[in-house]
Amino acid sequence: MPSGRAVLLLRRLSTGDNRLKNINLNQNISTELFTNPVCIHRDLGLHKRLSTVVPNSISPSQITRSFSDNKIIMASPSSETPPVADKPKHTNSLINEKSPYLLQHAHNPVQWYPWGPEAIEKAKVQNKLIFLSVGYSTCHWCHVMEKESFENEEVAKIMNEHYVNIKVDREERPDIDRVYLLFVMASTGSGGWPMSVFLTPDLQPVTGGTYFPPEDRWGRPGFKTVLLTLAKKWKENQQQCLEAGQHVISALQQLSLDDNLSSVVPGEGTWDKCVQKYMLIYEPEFGGFGMAPKFPQASIFNFLFHYYARDKSNTDGKKCLEMCLYTLTKIAKGGIHDHVSSGFARYSVDNDWHVPHFEKMLYDQAQLVVAYTDAFLATKDEFYADVVHDIIKYVNRDLRHESGGYYSAEDADSYPTFGTTKKKEGAFCVWEYSELKALLNDKKINEISYLDIFCEYFSVSEEGNISPGSDPHGELVNKNVLIIYESKEEISKKFGLNIEQFNQVINDCIKIVYEARQNRPRPDLDTKILCSWNGLMLSGLAQAGQGLGEKCYVEDAIKTANFIKENLYEVSTNTLLHSCYRDENGAVIQIGKPIKGFLDDYAFLIKGLLDLYEASFDRRWLNWARELQDKQNEMFWDSEGGGYFTCSTEDKTIVLRLKEDQDGAEPSGNSVSCHNLLRFAAYADKSDPQNSGEKEREMAKKILVAFAKRLNDSPTALPEMMSALMFYSDSPTQVLISGGRSDPRTLEMVRAVRTRLLPGRVLCVADPADTPAVLHRVRSAGDVPTAYVCRRYACSLPVTDVKQLENLLDETPAAVAKK
Repeated sequence: MPSGRAVLLLRRLSTGDNRLKNINLNQNISTELFTNPVCIHRDLGLHKRLSTVVPNSISPSQITRSFSDNKIIMASPSSETPPVADKPKHTNSLINEKSPYLLQHAHNPVQWYPWGPEAIEKAKVQNKLIFLSVGYSTCHWCHVMEKESFENEEVAKIMNEHYVNIKVDREERPDIDRVYLLFVMASTGSGGWPMSVFLTPDLQPVTGGTYFPPEDRWGRPGFKTVLLTLAKKWKENQQQCLEAGQHVISALQQLSLDDNLSSVVPGEGTWDKCVQKYMLIYEPEFGGFGMAPKFPQASIFNFLFHYYARDKSNTDGKKCLEMCLYTLTKIAKGGIHDHVSSGFARYSVDNDWHVPHFEKMLYDQAQLVVAYTDAFLATKDEFYADVVHDIIKYVNRDLRHESGGYYSAEDADSYPTFGTTKKKEGAFCVWEYSELKALLNDKKINEISYLDIFCEYFSVSEEGNISPGSDPHGELVNKNVLIIYESKEEISKKFGLNIEQFNQVINDCIKIVYEARQNRPRPDLDTKILCSWNGLMLSGLAQAGQGLGEKCYVEDAIKTANFIKENLYEVSTNTLLHSCYRDENGAVIQIGKPIKGFLDDYAFLIKGLLDLYEASFDRRWLNWARELQDKQNEMFWDSEGGGYFTCSTEDKTIVLRLKEDQDGAEPSGNSVSCHNLLRFAAYADKSDPQNSGEKEREMAKKILVAFAKRLNDSPTALPEMMSALMFYSDSPTQVLISGGRSDPRTLEMVRAVRTRLLPGRVLCVADPADTPAVLHRVRSAGDVPTAYVCRRYACSLPVTDVKQLENLLDETPAAVAKK
């Protein structure tokens, strides 16, 4: 997302430019038009990035149980089941799409079009404004607005008469979403989904917002009023609308040229300042950074683990480790962790990590696998390894296509029973005491009921364990969300059990409760398969396989990489595709005109392939990663300002190319690319002037320079890039081993490397039998496997003993620098 200066500029434009004053619905209809319930992602950075620029239209008093990275829900209208019919009354152009979100709207009376030339040309020919509606399949308020307005024939008639209506899945087209979301945030002070934007036929934004109620109420205009008012304005003064839209886009284009105000790479003080800020906002009672609502932001863990590992004797570094471990422990014990079906929900609404929004996203699972693997490597505590196993069990069981690709998400809403007609949030996951009693009360150990032990451990109450403050609409009255407050030792002691007996009871209970849950209606599954998120999952599997010594996870990663290469890659052009889909028969399919890959698709997949190479030492993954990096440079690199644009120039309907500058729910493509480039530089053969790695290192430097102001001014906005900055400053820790890949002595050296927390580590095994060699500069000592550890552009003397290698690895980069 462009920096806060862009938001400030657009706010000034929207409030001070006469071309906008008479169009902005926020001023002409109601000052509260856009103070609406929405679904919102943490990476919008509204609180971090807009609170000092514009009034935040979402006050604390308005936020309810479902405020999250993905949702802010301020009321709770229920979604009813559509009436069963032999044939739908209406069918629009979305019927030919594959996105689950678009297909949800295929039978609306609104004449929806997908984003594309047909709809855009129709708007030009008929001289109509475009109504652009953006959302995603698991967005609660997207469902609400559909039920209230898009299924309403009276509203649809107005939309069809006065507008060309386009529906976009934000996960399918993040490039479109980013451009118009920036406009909505800037012009209204907030943003989210459903996002509602009115565009001129040449795609310039005129005005916009998020959720609109169907009728005028609460002092706000209803959606019909908005539609008719803006249609009238367009009819009476088109020129004003055209000028306003062009004015905004021109201002943003100029801002992107002026945004880079630095010419040097930030120094150590920048990442020290970032650490101090995290220490300041750290919440010591239950962990996390900031108060409720709480989000498991994996990029923060990556940065803090890296900071600790570069100097383990540093007092602040030890505090970083403590914050990570305590937070990850509390998250794993919290209700945000599904103790029955595994995996993690998106966020918690309270301070205890207790009551979640129950949606599960693939990108969260992928990044938390890495965080818990790092926690295990730092401590060797099996608790963290068990969490990794739990997450991978979930994604492999519930989110994986049989061919190896992973689906996007599971919804939060579902039907409580097969006989009900209204979905409820969390219905699949929560429990009444009576339900658990029926399942567990008859089983006993030492005359003690399993029910009593289970309820004590998971804080289950007969009246329910959810406070009214976390359930303002009363949807979870008498319900329980499982959460652990006391240790196993404490609970087992209360019941006079040893740990083995206690674990057996809990495991038996979980199996019983899990089987009972399978008899409930499941939440909807978004079967869209995204290259970027699968790249994150590939990376998580490869790193878990290395850190935990689990070969099966590496095999899962290989299966995923092969799936991507088969279904999301065009060999003839060496380009990635952003998405593919599962049809009703389970086959993997594509849309007629596949969506080309974006920056995140390349960056995340390249990272995954580099991790997979280090997990398997199969050079084809390293080679493919290099090919993709060349293509990424060609398609997205800004040769003038440095850094990568989020999309290429191929799609001429994108009115503005942006550079993401926020590590949020997902890391920024620029942050990940900076890491990737530095790793490629470390793999380069220094003896070859043409491929010495200097080019890649220089490109990484240009990224850091391009984002230097952002790193200095708002260091916590880019924790993943801050880690890359340390990587750049220290240079990678290169571990180069020469020896046969199947030689047990080589494997023992590899194990010594993989079982240590070494962020920024590059591992390479050069088998003497390889032709050509991976690294010409690595030589073995006769037939004995030999290892080199290189830091800060200097390599150790070769070692052939594992203990010597371990001693070298345990020297931190900062300690080496002080020598």
